[in-house]
Amino acid sequence: MRLKDKVAIITGAANGIGLAAAHRFAEEGAKVVLADYDAEAGAVQEVELNKLGYEVKFIQVDVANRASVDALIEQTISNFGQINILVNNAGITRDAMLTKMTEDDFSNVLNVNITGVFNCTQAVVPYLIKQGHGKIINTSSVSGVYGNVGQTNYAASKAAIIGMTKTWAKELGRKGINVNAVAPGFTSTAMVAKMPEAIISQMKSVVSLQRLGDPRDIANAYLFLASEESSYVHGHVLQVDGGIMM
Repeated sequence: MRLKDKVAIITGAANGIGLAAAHRFAEEGAKVVLADYDAEAGAVQEVELNKLGYEVKFIQVDVANRASVDALIEQTISNFGQINILVNNAGITRDAMLTKMTEDDFSNVLNVNITGVFNCTQAVVPYLIKQGHGKIINTSSVSGVYGNVGQTNYAASKAAIIGMTKTWAKELGRKGINVNAVAPGFTSTAMVAKMPEAIISQMKSVVSLQRLGDPRDIANAYLFLASEESSYVHGHVLQVDGGIMM
């Protein structure tokens, strides 16, 4: 098993890509902390995954709140004794055209998508440094690489993730900690499923493979970066997008 006896925290793990990652990591032997703001969904998924024989613990967290993040790290250490992998997957959208985007829409997305990633990473890094090894995987987006109409806030936050990833790679590589990012393309999540079919068809049309990604496609990229197979991959942004905008 590729992650046998490793302890992984995955934020935003109660649904979508985060939940798919929790399944993949658990399948590969990891002990997984499902960290999410949605207490109801998180508790349900903890039960479902444990029924499958996996060792999974749900911990509610508000990644934008540092005290909440510190409690997440402390509870993880208390439950599992160590942390080996952090997947900064939690994120929100509040889409609107520039002329219609409110200040709250802008700041709320940045608070979760940027400050949340900063909080989680800064809180976990002392434990990884003490161990002399660890894996940090940040979730960017093709919107952060190419921009996207109606996503000033989201694109800005995901571009910032790339900058932080490369900065932390330079700071933490000498400590034995790999830092990388994944930039998903259009992915078939519950949020996307609610969109009109015409919009979904348009999304597929700009993808070379002519389909949306499955959450498991992204989870497999997380798994690669969390495993020892990627031990010499560092400071990289892995686009998992089906060949968008080629």
